[in-house]
Parts: sequence; C-alpha cells; structure tokens
Amino acid sequence: MFSCSPPRCLIATAVLALTACGGNEATQATAPKTAGDFFVIKVGERTVRMQIAALPEELQRGLMFRQALGRDEGMIFVFASPQPQGFWMRSTTLPLDIGYFDAGGVLKEIYPMYPLDERTVASHSRSIQFCLEMNQGWFKDRGVRPGTKLDLKALAAALRARGLKPESAGLK
Repeated sequence: MFSCSPPRCLIATAVLALTACGGNEATQATAPKTAGDFFVIKVGERTVRMQIAALPEELQRGLMFRQALGRDEGMIFVFASPQPQGFWMRSTTLPLDIGYFDAGGVLKEIYPMYPLDERTVASHSRSIQFCLEMNQGWFKDRGVRPGTKLDLKALAAALRARGLKPESAGLK
C-alpha cells in the first residue's frame, strides 16, 4: 500500500483511469471478428454482406437453425484447397441457392437448395474452393452468372480480420 497527498492522488487516479480506458479501447479495436460478423465482399458488381465459415465447426454448422437472412446477406464457406463440394440442408429452414467458385474466385455453378432437404447438392467441378449460400433467387435476380468473379482481396482481408491466415486458403 502507498500513500500520497490528495492532489497527487487525484492526478494519479486520473492517469490510471485514462490509461486503463485507453488500453481497453485498444484491445477492443484489435479483437478478432467472429463467424457471426458480416464482411462486405463483392461478387462481380454486386455487394454482399457475408459471414465467413472457415473453421471446421463453422463449415459444418453453416446456416443451420437460422431463421432469416437479409436481402443481400449470405455465408461464404472457405476451404483449404480446391476439391469437389457437396452441401445439404439439414436443420436449415431457409430456401437457399449455392454458388460454387474455383480457387481463382470464378463462379462455376449455381444450384437451388430446399429447406430441410438432406440430399446432397454436389458440384460437377472437382476444383471448388469457395461456396456462397444466398437466399434462393439471389443469383438470378442480381444477374450473377457463372464466370462472375468473387473479390478475393476483400475475402483475404476479412479472413485476416477474423484472425485467420488467408494463405491457408491459397489467398494473399
């Protein structure tokens, strides 16, 4: 324990309080984002607010149990390397479309997916690395077709903001 005169104690208390607040704000500003956060990423000319599923438990859960999805909101699934992909709708009550993108971010295929349907919606391509789930009809309504590019720089920045390494998915 220490002692000090009242004016010095007030100054010391104020300095400690300001230091503590400043340090707390800095910690909050640099805290990694989570799978629940949205990131603005373009698909062609269309802006989408995407949640990112990149960790095993996130990839498995996806949009299960979700009650609503905003008009231009979706979830992007990021895999470590290109491979055939297949998704199903277990515990998912929202009608969705899935877009399958290759490692270069080029949209290759789009398929509808129906609520609670446990049949696999498989990609024809064997080199899919990113999968984007959106409300059913989104791709068609926005004119997003195969050949459209995903903004991989924005995706890499979003992964960094999550505290993840974009290099793990072949991104710089």
